[in-house]
Amino acid sequence: MALPATAGPRVSVVNGALTLDGNPWWPTGFNAYELGTNWDVNKGCGAQVDLDDYFGSLPPHSVTRFDAFAALATNKHSGAQDFRALDAVFVTAARHDQLVIAVLSSGEGACGDGGFKDHDWFAGGWQGIQAASSYARWLDTAVARWHNSPALAGWELVGEPETGICLDTTCQWQQRICPADAAATLRSFFDTAGSRLRARDAYTPIWAGLAGGGQCGTAGDDYALVAGSPSIDVLDVHDYGPAGVLLPGDQYNGVERRLQQAKSVGKPLVIGELGQPAGSCGSLDERASFLTQKVQAQRQAGSAGAILWNYVPDPRSEECTMDIGPQDPLFAALSKSPNGIRYTG
Repeated sequence: MALPATAGPRVSVVNGALTLDGNPWWPTGFNAYELGTNWDVNKGCGAQVDLDDYFGSLPPHSVTRFDAFAALATNKHSGAQDFRALDAVFVTAARHDQLVIAVLSSGEGACGDGGFKDHDWFAGGWQGIQAASSYARWLDTAVARWHNSPALAGWELVGEPETGICLDTTCQWQQRICPADAAATLRSFFDTAGSRLRARDAYTPIWAGLAGGGQCGTAGDDYALVAGSPSIDVLDVHDYGPAGVLLPGDQYNGVERRLQQAKSVGKPLVIGELGQPAGSCGSLDERASFLTQKVQAQRQAGSAGAILWNYVPDPRSEECTMDIGPQDPLFAALSKSPNGIRYTG
């Protein structure tokens, strides 16, 4: 598959704010982690999406955060590297002049290697020099292949990283402890892995991927320590707060606190995952109305964008889920400017 190339970076961070093609950009869009699923090629992760239908349905210059994992570039029949499914995401997004954030791995291991990435992984295990399938090698491969895509808005090293220590093989959150050097270890990871990425792509912003809700390594003031890494360009917080609460969280780990910390290090903070259940537990119209209010309030409070969780082609309308289907009223909300969710300029 022929990959389109751009003459230079489209997305930048200027004076603590995002720009697209040199203009102010307050991005909105969807998480759609499953875009790289192709059942003819890989083992997949979530439902298979018609990429032209999806990208063609978005308002201009929306941003989509998706999983660009090594497992999705592996042929399920031969075990050989096969880029067709992930190439198609970049090519189709570019054809529709849309933007994507490529997440290179998951902290919890879902849809990738299946294992929780613990303290030792972030302390150096990620480099895995002897392993042909190591994270470091995948980082090198992915960045070399897609760094010139005109659809690329950012790289995310690891989605929702935590530097906990597992107490048993299940490594459920109840069976983890947070060591004293958790924040320093995560900061060192971003410094080192981010520098590695930057040596291969000097311009594309690196997004932190932080959940920001008090997780091990980024709780309280530790968030600012990690946020100060020179290898992080864009900060995140993930918001699954209750309906009716526009700026959820407390004085230690709330959205307002994260916005203050982002300002202190001079970096934009995007609401990287914004989710609210609907279906059997509430109407889609009510959810769209509330999330519109929430995004407007968070923009006024200083946020730099919002990415809704999570687009699926087959929403479970009879269940209480955060599914956002093709006909969801949130698509219309995204199209409104400047009084709706979307605002560019």
